[in-house]
Formats: sequence, structure tokens, C-alpha cells
Amino acid sequence: MPEGDVLRRTADRFELAIGGRVLVRSDLRWPTAATVDLVGRTVLETRSYGKHLLTRFDDGRTLHTHLRMEGYWRIARTGSPESAARSPQVRAVLATAEWTTVGYHLGMLDVVRTRDEHSLIGHLGPDLLGETVDLDDALRRWTARGSTPVAEVLLDQTVVAGIGTIFAAESLFAERLWPWTPADHVADPAQLLGVARRQLQRSVAEGRPPGHVHGRLRQPCHRCGTRIAVGQARKPPMERPIFYCPRCQQEPTGL
Repeated sequence: MPEGDVLRRTADRFELAIGGRVLVRSDLRWPTAATVDLVGRTVLETRSYGKHLLTRFDDGRTLHTHLRMEGYWRIARTGSPESAARSPQVRAVLATAEWTTVGYHLGMLDVVRTRDEHSLIGHLGPDLLGETVDLDDALRRWTARGSTPVAEVLLDQTVVAGIGTIFAAESLFAERLWPWTPADHVADPAQLLGVARRQLQRSVAEGRPPGHVHGRLRQPCHRCGTRIAVGQARKPPMERPIFYCPRCQQEPTGL
């Protein structure tokens, strides 16, 4: 599932493959961008912000993409079978003489002036994988969510950007927090956000480690042996599964 760690690794791979190079092919299979031609443009850089990818060009434009639930990018040698990008699931192709990036099942795609990127990501909270994180801003946004369940606050990209269901569940397990604890009852939200940030950073550096709770329904907890359970964060149709240990992450008394 694409979370901030996946987008950061994708951005890093883009940098290695096409950063600083001139595009020889541009194919954006998206209704609002189908006529955009980026051939001849130099890729200045690719950066991630939360779950968003921003590829910037030397003419002052940015290609913005979002993977949503099922999207992903592949990088192939230009001229290889995969670089032909014949699949109907392909939504974007950017190619240099050496490497071709192919975006499948993309959930969002926009081409905007680089100076206007804020129109797409300006509403987001601080990026937990940014070089620095404005913790004061994040905590102000957290406080504004009041008694919203903590799992839902972690998933809210307008509070902090980059956490999905995996790192929401794993950070809550690390802090022994019941996922439906009201956010204003969490004793140290800064500590929780710090744990999530370190987990994301580790995943970028080393790859995702096996989870303690996510995806482990009915398997024994690594701490206490209790079978892992799953509940729901958010209401339909935006609900998300949250895995947790019923013993290590008990509901607080007095709520």
C-alpha cells in the first residue's frame, strides 16, 4: 500500500534514473493532460510530499501524481518491452535516452506551474519525511481535531502527511495506544508522531520490516501472544482497517 515511504523511495529512484536528463518521450494518458508535451524538457528534480510526487522541469512546470490505493511507478531500460508501456493501466510515461518511467493505475495527475504547487498540496500538514518537520504546526492541527479517534487523526493528511493504515497501526502498537482513543486524550502526541516518523525513515532506508500488527489478523501478538484483531477507522465509504492487539492496546478506562 503506498504510504510516504513508498513515495520517497519512488522519488529517489526518479532522481537516479531521469534527474538532470532530457526527456525524449512524454505520454500522459489523462483527460486533462493528454495534450501536454514534455519532450525536450530537462527533469530538474523529483520530490515527494506525503503521498504526493512532484516532478519538476526546466520550463517551470511540475508533473504532480498521486498513487491512491493501487498506483505504482516502474522504471525500465528505454527500448525494453516494459518501456513500451502498452498496458491499458498505464497513465503516464516519461523517458530519457536511457531510462523510462511508467506510471500504472495512478489516482491523480496534474501538470501545473511549479510556483502553483501549493494549489495541490498546500492544504496538507507537515511531511513526516521532510528534512525538518514543523512540529508546532502539526500539534496545532492535531489539537483542532479534538476528540476524533487517534487512528483517524494519524490518517488525516491535513494533520501530518505520509501516514497510511500500515504506519498508523504500527505506531499505535509501539505506543500501546487503543486506536479509538480520542486524540485529546493522547498524553504525548509529539512522541507518537516521532515514532511514526522514525518508522517511515527506517522503511525508506532499509525497506519495510515485517509488521507487528498490520495484516496479522488472528496471529499471535509479538509481545503478549494475544491474537491480533482488526477494527475500522473512518465511516463508509472512507473506512480503513486498523489492526491492533486487544491486550497491549486496551481501551482506556473512564472514556
